[in-house]
Amino acid sequence: MHSPPPAARVLGTGTALPPHRYEQDELIAAFEAVWATRHHNARRVAQLHQAVQVGGRNLALPMQDYLGLDFTAANRAFGEVGLEVGAAALSAALDAAGLRPRELDCLFFTTVTGVSAPSLDARLVNRLGLRSDLKRVPIFGLGCVAGAAGLSRVSDYLRGWPGHRAALLSVELCSLTLQREDLSLANLIASGLFGDGAAAVVCGGAAVEPAASTGGVPEVLATRSVFYPDTEQVMGWDIGASGFKIILSAQVPQVVDQHMRGDVDAFLADQGLSLADIGSVICHSGGPKVLEAFERTLGLSREATALTWRSLKEVGNLSSASVLFVLHDTLRERRPAPGTLGLMLAMGPGFCSELLLLRW
Repeated sequence: MHSPPPAARVLGTGTALPPHRYEQDELIAAFEAVWATRHHNARRVAQLHQAVQVGGRNLALPMQDYLGLDFTAANRAFGEVGLEVGAAALSAALDAAGLRPRELDCLFFTTVTGVSAPSLDARLVNRLGLRSDLKRVPIFGLGCVAGAAGLSRVSDYLRGWPGHRAALLSVELCSLTLQREDLSLANLIASGLFGDGAAAVVCGGAAVEPAASTGGVPEVLATRSVFYPDTEQVMGWDIGASGFKIILSAQVPQVVDQHMRGDVDAFLADQGLSLADIGSVICHSGGPKVLEAFERTLGLSREATALTWRSLKEVGNLSSASVLFVLHDTLRERRPAPGTLGLMLAMGPGFCSELLLLRW
């Protein structure tokens, strides 16, 4: 195998959750109370919310504040709470990397749960003391795939600027998109699956040596983006007067079954590798059926995806931040031996997938 030079090194990661924590049973009871007035089958709500195997979630706002929330108030809350958790996650990642805010050269920012102009990354310049010549790259619309895709774009940037340091920040406050009048199956599932949080990854180019305190860090060796034609209605948002209405098709696990193994095999073959060479996998916690499809099509054991399952249970699906939470946990708790090859993967609106080859 010819090992390509690294495009980027992960120097540090950080995560942050809003302070309002609720167990899933508390949330189920609240949803049942609200939707019972619509003559909806409350038992069905409980069944769907239990099936996603989420134990609890952190929400942007106290539970009672959601009852009268319209799109304007929800988006205002996104800006306020998003700034807090975003600043906390990026500060933690910079600290883990042993860097001061002014040492950051480029900041990629991704979200799919709120809109603002200027985007939150601009507001972080003053908040954290980032440089005025910081390159900012806000990304909107990639959804769940954006954690992996954003890290790919960071590595693309650092391949061209090997002496720079760049960060990816994901802020997803999914609870603020709740549609109380939507009793579709997709909305009922989403209301039990998605949570709120922020995650950041700080990377350096090939010419940047990681601080000794960071220990062994993963390098990004190669990336691949895959778009599946005519699948735009598999996942996404229908954005209207009431805000973000979920589009979530039951076809997602089928897309994984149909495409993921072939995509991974082709990607690795182009690097002179196969799945047998991969010793670590970091995947997005999309939900039980999606995770089972990943395991099935890639021949992964439950042990290989254990941190992803745990993240799903502890905080829910955090959209683009989820795969970064799993990366963070891997660095803290299950860092592979040096030289181990790893694979990061996620899927999202498009419908599309993003693959990264890592070396620890």
